[in-house]
Amino acid sequence: MKPDVDAACEALRGLFPETPLQLNEHLSARYGAEIYLKREDLSPVRSYKIRGAFNFFRKVLAEPDGARSFVCASAGNHAQGFAFVCRHFGVPGVVFMPVTTPQQKIDKTRIFGGEFVTIRLVGDFFDQCYKAARDHAEATGALMVPPFDHADIIEGQATVAAEIVAQLGEGKLPDLVVLPVGGGGLASGVTGYLDGTIGPSSFLFCEPAGAPSLKRSLESGAVVTLDQVDNFVDGAAVGQIGALNFAALSRFSADQVMLLSENAICVTMIDMLNVEGVVLEPAGALSLTALDALGREALEGKTVVAVVSGGNFDFERLPDVKERAMRHAGLKKYFILRLAQRPGALRDFLNMLGPDDDIARFEYLKKSARNFGSILIGIETKAPENFTALRKAFDAAGMRYQDITENEILANLII
Repeated sequence: MKPDVDAACEALRGLFPETPLQLNEHLSARYGAEIYLKREDLSPVRSYKIRGAFNFFRKVLAEPDGARSFVCASAGNHAQGFAFVCRHFGVPGVVFMPVTTPQQKIDKTRIFGGEFVTIRLVGDFFDQCYKAARDHAEATGALMVPPFDHADIIEGQATVAAEIVAQLGEGKLPDLVVLPVGGGGLASGVTGYLDGTIGPSSFLFCEPAGAPSLKRSLESGAVVTLDQVDNFVDGAAVGQIGALNFAALSRFSADQVMLLSENAICVTMIDMLNVEGVVLEPAGALSLTALDALGREALEGKTVVAVVSGGNFDFERLPDVKERAMRHAGLKKYFILRLAQRPGALRDFLNMLGPDDDIARFEYLKKSARNFGSILIGIETKAPENFTALRKAFDAAGMRYQDITENEILANLII
């Protein structure tokens, strides 16, 4: 596999230079280790997806009777990589996207593809969009370009590993490689290239907790289709890992797959933005969130490579990311209170707040009795322990309250 991957890597240089492998001083100091970030967010389309798409196209176009028109279904990074490569090779392509796709993603795909790409918005859900793309391929003879479950796609993603080896330099190998997993194209390519160079135990895979397709499949010993998926980490929210990808990763243990909460990922995104000025999409923050979950004790003294898979982040999502990050860090909570309907009751409540507590939301829900009303209140503070003092104040005043911060049903309904 390595000669083919090296050839793919060399061909890729005609499209863009290698992405940086950067020693990150901030994270290295935090964990007492050498933390290298493979910055796939700095590719021309701000993700690694361009690699697999380019390799797929170059191989098809090298065949005398290969396809000359292409189609894909995607609302994210695969669409942008596909579009960029269509324009590079000067071949027509059609991108099917759900009608609900954010305009920013549609516009970027159109810019990357230029005159060579047509965008069609079909259906409210990806399954409807994917079926339309398959129907188009069958009707027109266009070749469907899969996002991850294809040998040429996997080979293209493996160029990430080829660059890492070259950039670390002769004689230096990582103790740990941290890889985000969605459909499994990147993970299967990187592990395949490094097989025999570093041992299987040197890999850690990370998935969002709401889309554990690899972990559940490894636990079952066969590909598992998830009943439902949390789409917040949209670049890795895959309901079923690819068949070829699972075959390549089946030699690993389910214990090597770390599931990370969507809110913890948000903490990483905010930290990297504030401290490093690095914009990451949720999937791009997965490997760095895994470092935080491992902690200094597990990482100290090691050479670690964390693949940062993408940085296509829509800043309209930033308020939601900040909200999730604060809740995960214990700095924001929501309560439902029963407040007496009398003069001075609100003032008495406000006097319970500490100097670092701030009201972020205040809303009367209903009067449950003549003398009491139910109130939704959101409070932000500077340290998690401040909420301990606030609860003591509530209890001392005999106030009835309920913390609904982690109550998913209530929070989704009224927050």
